[in-house]
Amino acid sequence: MLKTAFHRSQTLNYRHGYAMARRPTVGIGGDRLQVNQLSQADLDELANKAPLLTYGEPKPAAPPNFIPAHVAFDKKVLRFDAYFQEDVSMSTEEHYRIRQVNIYYFLEDDSMSVMEPTVENSGILQGKLIKRQRLPKNDRGDHYHWKDLNRGINITIYGKTFHIVECDRFTQEFLESQGIELNPPEKMALDPYTELRKQPLHQYVTPSDFDQLKQFLTFDKQVLRFYAIWDDTDSMFGECRNYIIHYYLMDDTVEIREVHERNNGRDPFPLLMNRQRMPKVLVANAENFPQCVLEISDQEVSEWYTAKDFIVGKPLTILGRTFFIYDCDPFTRRYYKEKFGISDLPRIDVGKKEPPRIKQELPPYNGFGPVEDSAQNCFALVPKAPKKDVIKMLMNDNKVLRYLASLESPYPEDKDRRFVFSYFLATDMISIFEPPVRNSGIIGGKFLGRTKVVKPHSSVENPVYYGPSDFFIGAVIEVFGHRFIIRDTDNYVLKYMESNAAQYSPEALLSIQNHIRKREAPAPELENKQTEVDPSVQELETLIDMIQKQLKDHPCRDNILEAFQVYDKEASGFVDKEDFFKICDSLNVPVDDSLIKELIRMCSHGEDKINYYSFVRAFSN
Repeated sequence: MLKTAFHRSQTLNYRHGYAMARRPTVGIGGDRLQVNQLSQADLDELANKAPLLTYGEPKPAAPPNFIPAHVAFDKKVLRFDAYFQEDVSMSTEEHYRIRQVNIYYFLEDDSMSVMEPTVENSGILQGKLIKRQRLPKNDRGDHYHWKDLNRGINITIYGKTFHIVECDRFTQEFLESQGIELNPPEKMALDPYTELRKQPLHQYVTPSDFDQLKQFLTFDKQVLRFYAIWDDTDSMFGECRNYIIHYYLMDDTVEIREVHERNNGRDPFPLLMNRQRMPKVLVANAENFPQCVLEISDQEVSEWYTAKDFIVGKPLTILGRTFFIYDCDPFTRRYYKEKFGISDLPRIDVGKKEPPRIKQELPPYNGFGPVEDSAQNCFALVPKAPKKDVIKMLMNDNKVLRYLASLESPYPEDKDRRFVFSYFLATDMISIFEPPVRNSGIIGGKFLGRTKVVKPHSSVENPVYYGPSDFFIGAVIEVFGHRFIIRDTDNYVLKYMESNAAQYSPEALLSIQNHIRKREAPAPELENKQTEVDPSVQELETLIDMIQKQLKDHPCRDNILEAFQVYDKEASGFVDKEDFFKICDSLNVPVDDSLIKELIRMCSHGEDKINYYSFVRAFSN
């Protein structure tokens, strides 16, 4: 019998709009299929079984049948749980809203849809937010693929950002089978307004047993007064200001009053802070509370300031300012003693301490003009002339001390030059005049104009000028590098020294006495010239007698000669000046004494030798 029909049986069928697989019962041409057909496992085993003995090359296995994607992934859908945040601008009860959605990904055609579960009485259009379609991923035309989806990531669809938190079990197994490592699951975000509506409408708070009326009647007109300061000196243009803090016991309110000082330059505002309750600790979510617009209530504050927070000697921060309480009034002290048992509240001295004076340092002296005149440029923007001692100028007007001096110079032509020193007592200035000498080759006249002369070895910052006590017979005066020796004085200088003997040293008085003796001595005759005593020797003997009376109990009198003989190897009676002062320093000889200085000068031999025999006589009996 010949076949006339060769069609295949239909294996797909649709029921209620869904594709359903149907197992065929007849084969090609309508032949009846055997019931005991091989299973798929048996067919695979037979296809992969190789015979033990083969002849020739085995035939390659037939390629597997092609299965399209709409068949392989039919009815396979990936499901993800996500949410997105929606701003709410026209509501005082909520600022944003959390909306939970389900994202479906259809593997058969890579399409997606977003569904929001319907919530009863939500007032929001819910259900299908985005219908099934291929969703664009970027502006280049790419679309979302199942490889782009994972837990804990954000995806943006048409301007809305969805955060994926979880997926179902089938989705997890499928992604793991494809080699995708899933992120850990997250908790679904809850809508704050929805959670608020789940709370009961009426909340009952147990009333406190504190009686505010009793507090008002008991502590009416009772106020604690504290004295505090606000130290703002660390900031630019800051200062330390005084305040009075009032704490009203009747309602636990605080008031801060300013303390104004006379001529402080501030507007006379009486209050820094009006009377109100002061929060000490705010709740965790009250940092963004608009305190400048709305009044703080008990809901935003977890703890208020009370009387026990105001302690003398401790800082207190109110409205961002740190006040230091340093004292209180007697009523406050009695209240703290009766209420809290604190009886030793201190009184802290917060008086202004004068800052340490900064030492004014002058720049180095430039050498032009007097030091006092140059220093006036550092004291004021417009310099003024140095102040003068008017009383001294009036009392010593036209009083001048005159001395005759010679120039100490290595040049032989300067040995016979004489100079007249004029010391003006009114201004302490010195002028030098050289009398002209005919045929001397030196032009005389004014050698130095009126000026103050600084002593050698004095610092520029603190100059020491020559005074009347520095001028006596034999004194060496150094004037700007020139050394002068005082040889004689006029009668007015002698009278001035007699009337002001306290200003002069014993060395100066001794030189004047010797000078007077020379003047009063009679004129020596020619036959007695050889028997006269040399004035310098007589002056030395007088000086030695004075030193012996002054240093009769000095401990170095016994061994001073032996000390000098140790350094005098040649037994010449002379030692170097360096060794001389070294021996005097070791034996504590008072070389700074004016009489000792004069003795050393008279015993000097040349520039570097000293006759120690004449010097030792002053220390012997």
